Amino acid sequence: MRWAAILVSAVPALLGGAWALDCAFPPPMARFENLAREVAARDGRTLSVLPAAGGVWRLRTRLEDVPPHLLAMLIAAEDRRFRLHPGVDPLALARAAAQWIRAGRVVSGGSTLSMQAARLLEPRPRNLRSKAIEIARALQLEWRHGKRGVLEIWLTLAPQGGNLEGLRAGALAWFGRPPSALDAAESALLVALARRPEALRPDRHPEAARLARDAVLHARAPDVASRAEIALAGEVPPRRRSLPRLAPHLARQLREGPTTIDLELQRAVETVAREALQRLPERVSLAIMVSDLRSRETRVLVGGDWMNPARAGALDLSRAIRSPGSTLKPLIYALAFENGTVTPDTVLADLPRRFGDYAPENFDRAFQGRLRIADALRQSLNQPAVALLNELGPLRLAGAMKAAGVLPRLPPGTEPSLPLALGGVGVTLREMVGLYAMLGDGGRAAGAGASVVEPRAAALASSLLVQPFPGGGPAGIAWKTGTSWGGRDAWSFGMDRRHVVGVWIGRPDGTPMPGATGARLALPLLAQVFERLPAAPRPAAPQRALGVAAAAPTTDALRLLFPPPRAVLPEAGRVVLRAAGGQRPLTFLVDGAPLPADPARRETAWVPPGPGFYRITVLDAEGAAAGTELRVR
Repeated sequence: MRWAAILVSAVPALLGGAWALDCAFPPPMARFENLAREVAARDGRTLSVLPAAGGVWRLRTRLEDVPPHLLAMLIAAEDRRFRLHPGVDPLALARAAAQWIRAGRVVSGGSTLSMQAARLLEPRPRNLRSKAIEIARALQLEWRHGKRGVLEIWLTLAPQGGNLEGLRAGALAWFGRPPSALDAAESALLVALARRPEALRPDRHPEAARLARDAVLHARAPDVASRAEIALAGEVPPRRRSLPRLAPHLARQLREGPTTIDLELQRAVETVAREALQRLPERVSLAIMVSDLRSRETRVLVGGDWMNPARAGALDLSRAIRSPGSTLKPLIYALAFENGTVTPDTVLADLPRRFGDYAPENFDRAFQGRLRIADALRQSLNQPAVALLNELGPLRLAGAMKAAGVLPRLPPGTEPSLPLALGGVGVTLREMVGLYAMLGDGGRAAGAGASVVEPRAAALASSLLVQPFPGGGPAGIAWKTGTSWGGRDAWSFGMDRRHVVGVWIGRPDGTPMPGATGARLALPLLAQVFERLPAAPRPAAPQRALGVAAAAPTTDALRLLFPPPRAVLPEAGRVVLRAAGGQRPLTFLVDGAPLPADPARRETAWVPPGPGFYRITVLDAEGAAAGTELRVR
């Protein structure tokens, strides 16, 4: 009874002492917490990995990341009584000690998985003192983290050859798949690698790796079934693969976690970019961005040639401030449509003209004479765009750019002026993709969704850009190119109902590219990107946003029934304007000013203010237009 009383009184003291030691000497978790940085695609798959400090590819591996057969092999090969002991297996230690005494040397260490986890957290020389520390740490790890925590420490820190640590890193590097997708033989190789990672590297010692793998398979179930598994096991991997490194510029900017990147699209567009870079001159780079038209989420981002210092690959060129060339012109036309200054059928003169000291010329230094506004935009003529901006005012364009998320960067001390129309401002690819998304989404800005441009004006300007790609490509795409002065920047932007795509090509240092144009360099790349995007569905109902589907129209073409072409009317109090075809609601304009109208009807009343000539125009919900001139006597 006295000894029992002593024992009972000693237990609390022993537990208290253990607790005090645990608090005073917590297990060193620094290696377990020093992980590679992972960035995930929108579906949760690994998009890109950046190594941990020291250049180690150490990926957190949880129990849910590995298949049950891998855990079974690990326990069978390393610690059969793992579920039974508190971190230390007395039977295994006794066996190891007996073998040491008989052989005069260490035959087996008797280490449990918990002791191995302790050694992985805090590598030490292999001696008796280190073994004693491992025993204490193993008990401490089980006390603090339990069996699950011990397994996750082992799975995360187990060496896999070279600078690979953790079974997720091993699975990706040796098989190109996550561990959950590995079969029994592949899982067995990873378990075996942890024992002697350099001596069993399959790319350097394939035969040794194969034998060690087969031994792990046999240890799990030493019977006919294991022999069948060994017979069916394939060759060990002959080389080490690179860990995922898609969208590296974006991955470097983020901490970790999910992105909105579409992994398969990113991989496909990076292939397009890599092939294009091989055709580009020395020191010329590129950037590509794909966004969702509605949500504005980034689906693809290529910031440059990541591995090529000669092309400034470390820089994210989607953020570089460059001249947009002619790519702001669609916004100018949309503002002019909203202002009622012109309609697509308005005829203007593309002739030499001065605006104070500013005398813009077209790209080919020629002039087209009289032509429609729609043709002036499609041909990207400079004179008409500057003339429209002169009427709108450069501050109106700069304000619309800001509202669309584009910061107009001007030389210090200067104000917005007419050269904005032709690229006299600094912008980035990311900003311009957002601007085109705004135009394609009915003039709606990102975020709160405030209107930058009236929806019909935005849709009208966007629909005028729908045209075939010169070298062939998908149909139904609205696109625009741009070239900055001296060929320093070649741009192309495109939209369908689902995506907006931007392409920039240039030298990172801003030096000229003689002969370079957006049409020649960037537009073919834009077409290739659209060929790899999922086809945009045609909407079931009319929308105010961009109507650029390639399908044939399901309604009659929009046309004016009254007044007829070049009609002359006596002075009258009330005229009924009528239209047919098109998608309702219809908008009637007189000299660019909209008239009140019932959205369900195809007619409206108008009272001419007096004699003279008037331009009558009707627009439908898809951006189609019809018009004529009318004279009132």
